[in-house]
Amino acid sequence: MTKIQELNQKNDVNIHDVHSDAFRSYGRVIEGYDIAPLLSYMREHTEIPETGNVYVPSVPEMEEYPIFEELQSVVYGGMPIQMGYCNGRNTTYNGFEYHKGSEINIAVTDFMLVLGHSYDIEDNTYHAKDAVVFYVPEGTVIEMYQTTLHLSPLRVSDCGFRDIVVLPRGTNTPLKERMENPVDEESVLLLQTNKWVICHPDREPLVKQGAHTGMLGENKELYY
Repeated sequence: MTKIQELNQKNDVNIHDVHSDAFRSYGRVIEGYDIAPLLSYMREHTEIPETGNVYVPSVPEMEEYPIFEELQSVVYGGMPIQMGYCNGRNTTYNGFEYHKGSEINIAVTDFMLVLGHSYDIEDNTYHAKDAVVFYVPEGTVIEMYQTTLHLSPLRVSDCGFRDIVVLPRGTNTPLKERMENPVDEESVLLLQTNKWVICHPDREPLVKQGAHTGMLGENKELYY
């Protein structure tokens, strides 16, 4: 039995392969890049925390590898980018975020992603039942479009997950300033630089950061 078959047996939501047509409206699988040095760096120099997740937006040593310049020149058309990572043991939906610009994920381990579409947000709320779950195998490189709602990966083993994250430079860093009385209702969701967030009311770490509690429905847990 394959891992994705095991995951589908243990959960009451359909878990799709990221290589399937179901992923087409959320992003694409990217092939042809040499990711082996990055995978080795992540395994040798980054840890998976015992609880929760750790996210580092930019790691200068990772940004020295040739693939960084290749992604910046080709996928992002020359726009400045950053390369960091997210490692952890998450098993629940927790909420959704999106950015203005694509996000690239490089799976150092297998993991799952819970995805939605930003155009399904209504009155700054999004219902968990509309989200779709994808299984991302180790060594897969994906681009998630800027209209794709997502948050941290979910683990598929006791060991947790490791994920390389590439974004437009400055994303997920503290806001330098916030405009007073903005006319755009979307501004309620802006939590950090180029980071709009809708979280579940039960996700205490995000609530404490000031994230908008607009995720409706169950904060579902996925099993492995």
